[in-house]
Amino acid sequence: MASLAETLVLHGYMTFEALSGVRSGGDEEALVRSLVDEGRIDAGSLARMRAAQAKVDFIEFAERQVDRSAVELVPSTLCRRHGILPLSQSPGRILIATADPGNVVAIDDVRAATRREVDLVVAERSDLQAALDRYLRADGELSDLTSTLAEESIELAERTLETDDADDDAPIVRFVNLLIGQAVQDHASDVHIEPTADAVRVRYRIDGVLHEMQDAPKSVQSGVISRLKIMSDIDIAERRRPQDGRMSVAHAGRQIDLRVATLPTVWGEKIVLRILDNTASSHSLADLAMLEQNASNYKAAYTKPYGMVLVTGPTGSGKSTTLYSTLQAVSRPEVNVITVEDPVEFRMRGINQMQVNAKAGLTFASALRSILRADPDVLLIGEIRDRETAQIAIEAALTGHLVFSTLHTNDAPSAITRLIEMGVEPFMVGTSLDCVVAQRLARRLCSRCARAVATSAAELEKLGFQSEGIVELMHPVGCQSCSNTGYRGRVALHEVMTVDEEIERLAVGRSSSAEIARAARAAGMTSLRDDGWQKALLGITSIEEVLRVVA
Repeated sequence: MASLAETLVLHGYMTFEALSGVRSGGDEEALVRSLVDEGRIDAGSLARMRAAQAKVDFIEFAERQVDRSAVELVPSTLCRRHGILPLSQSPGRILIATADPGNVVAIDDVRAATRREVDLVVAERSDLQAALDRYLRADGELSDLTSTLAEESIELAERTLETDDADDDAPIVRFVNLLIGQAVQDHASDVHIEPTADAVRVRYRIDGVLHEMQDAPKSVQSGVISRLKIMSDIDIAERRRPQDGRMSVAHAGRQIDLRVATLPTVWGEKIVLRILDNTASSHSLADLAMLEQNASNYKAAYTKPYGMVLVTGPTGSGKSTTLYSTLQAVSRPEVNVITVEDPVEFRMRGINQMQVNAKAGLTFASALRSILRADPDVLLIGEIRDRETAQIAIEAALTGHLVFSTLHTNDAPSAITRLIEMGVEPFMVGTSLDCVVAQRLARRLCSRCARAVATSAAELEKLGFQSEGIVELMHPVGCQSCSNTGYRGRVALHEVMTVDEEIERLAVGRSSSAEIARAARAAGMTSLRDDGWQKALLGITSIEEVLRVVA
């Protein structure tokens, strides 16, 4: 059988000189990794070469059905240890997908575990890892754990958990770890742990939509809540008022931060975990997928030496991501960037970040007074919540600072009237404000299964969209890659309002948000709905998603 190096030479990916080095004792795998690092071969082509070298088939999971009964034959720990996934079974045989067909130890382990002969196919490593995450979910182990926990007394559970060095093998500790690990694996943004009359309901928010997950028996409620409180450094004795905390967990070699909030309800304390994956802080402005005109208007605002830029929208609409991406664009060694946030969601290199601490008297307003004495060039205020914070922020923008912040309004024009309602003088709002970005998050169509559907102008008109003739729009279908939802990931819809002389005049005259919106649209502003329509035409999202997130 030809070696991998010889197969790569035959297909033109490696030179004969490199092959000679391998034959004389060189490290074949190290050489292959260098080819990938140098971009001479991509991961998919390398996987195909491995399949050709081993004389087995190459597969892609999006086009392959997986038999769950075959998956259950091999222990999940063994699958993850060797990076393999069972695909199907037949009498006396089992078909296994692997990224390394030369791993004889894995083959022997599967043969011993199943007492069957093993057949192989090769998959690209990242595709295989995604399939492992999808099929080797923690649901089965969670179900077993809930049965175990239901038999324990709650006093024993709480006594086990009320120490920082709780046994990692304790059922409740494992239950909590599995819940968090599965949420990170599923790319959830939030975990909701909700006591009900007879159970503890668990839901994950994935791509902006809540999904029911594994329920737990009512008897484990106190133990699970106590465990999460201890991990988050929250007072476990206080059950009558809301509390906030933070924790960090390690998952697949990454450090994941979680923001924790407790809320007393009639059936006990509800806990919401906001997952703050630090890898997300590497987003660039290009990742925001702004349309060309919006991106140009926004860049004109954040590249100014002073002024105020606001990002508005409801909770969970991606405001922080937009601002962090913008900070990365403006942060340079010669610029002093200081933020004050509640809480600090992502830690960024080269930026001075402060966290609000109400108990210590450190509010947005008091922090801003101190920051302005620290010679800042760029300020990020986590949120403008009151008149005092708004006043100081606007004064900073008027005195040579570039100020970024967020505000809770439904659209960009409403930001002006909201600031005036807070008690800020209208002329100061009009003079300091340069740009307002309103945004929403819509689910992105799955690139593997979305299909084009011809839609007539009459049908679109009923939905409130104008077109001429028949338009082909992409619609969700559902496949294994997107868990049969038709969507994978999210995209932001933007409304970028530049404050020109006309809008400044309307602000000074205390005009309504409707009047300001009309002036902004006349000046070329694209509404949230129209931005969504453009992204539906581009095949990024669907009309149904645009209507779901934009009124």
